[in-house]
Amino acid sequence: MTIPIVTLKPGKEQSLNRFHPWIFSGAINFVSQELEEGELVRVVSSKQDFLAIGHYQIGSIAIRIVSFEDVAIDAAFWEKKLLEALNLRRALGLLGSEQTNVFRLIHGEGDGMPGLIVDFYNGTAVYQAHSVGMYHIRYELAELLKKLMGDSLIAVYDKSDKTLPFKADIQPENGYLLGSSGPGVVKEYGLSYHVDWIEGQKTGFFIDQRENRKLVEHFSKGRDVLNMFCYSGGFSFFAMQGGAKLVHSVDSSAKAIELTNQNVALNFKDDQRHEAFAADAFDFIRDMKNCYDLIILDPPAFAKHRGALRPALQAYKRLNAKAFEQIRSGGVLFTFSCSQVVSKDQF
Repeated sequence: MTIPIVTLKPGKEQSLNRFHPWIFSGAINFVSQELEEGELVRVVSSKQDFLAIGHYQIGSIAIRIVSFEDVAIDAAFWEKKLLEALNLRRALGLLGSEQTNVFRLIHGEGDGMPGLIVDFYNGTAVYQAHSVGMYHIRYELAELLKKLMGDSLIAVYDKSDKTLPFKADIQPENGYLLGSSGPGVVKEYGLSYHVDWIEGQKTGFFIDQRENRKLVEHFSKGRDVLNMFCYSGGFSFFAMQGGAKLVHSVDSSAKAIELTNQNVALNFKDDQRHEAFAADAFDFIRDMKNCYDLIILDPPAFAKHRGALRPALQAYKRLNAKAFEQIRSGGVLFTFSCSQVVSKDQF
């Protein structure tokens, strides 16, 4: 199949020669025909030398590269990509682990599949497309995952309705691409928790905090712990596993508190060390007095765009300053930001 050709401006091929996976709109000089969102395109230099193949999209990031080799982008190509990702997870001891059965199966650019996130929840893969190109091939990739994973994959659930570019002229609806399964129980380092990929945040859980939860366990022995913005309580029951004297979980959402209590009960039934509170975080931390010697601050994003950066930085400063004031002498503070526009130095 002949695919459209995109010609770059002179000198704009340098980033591709370093295998950067994006092409910005300002680098494009000419396109061979009118392009549709999500369409595959061949990228060539101003001298017409082949550079890459990628998915076209509307916006400043105009092309997401899927291959730096001049190959056919067919089922065999995607199967090879998926197999490489699966083999990496096997090498890391994740696939087939009895202690941890929740992890990121496909991580966008990191696995050479820009615009695609797939998280694995004990047999269910949650597919989340961040580009139209990856959304168009969702059924094909779901079938290939099933082919490669066999009985270890029960279902594939598409949760792309909130992640596709707003300029894309499509109306996605979440639903199962393959099989079906309800909210389930997963394990992380041997501890269990409920996950609801249909109604829950992100793909269902904050998988990226796994090693930080384990680190909290290491620091918790003999401490009084406060888990602010607890969501489903992951930090809380890892602190209990680590030997905390008491653990308090706080979230403004009553639904989150209910989920936290369910997860604590899964691992520590009738354990009196834990108590959960539905309360505003700023009010709670302002009113507490020298009660805790380990505090976890893991708030939702305070800034989702650059226009919100200034007030977000002020909010982070107020929250952390209050924790510094209220924590016991010698205490430990775990503090996080998931605001993309807040840099490490600013935080």
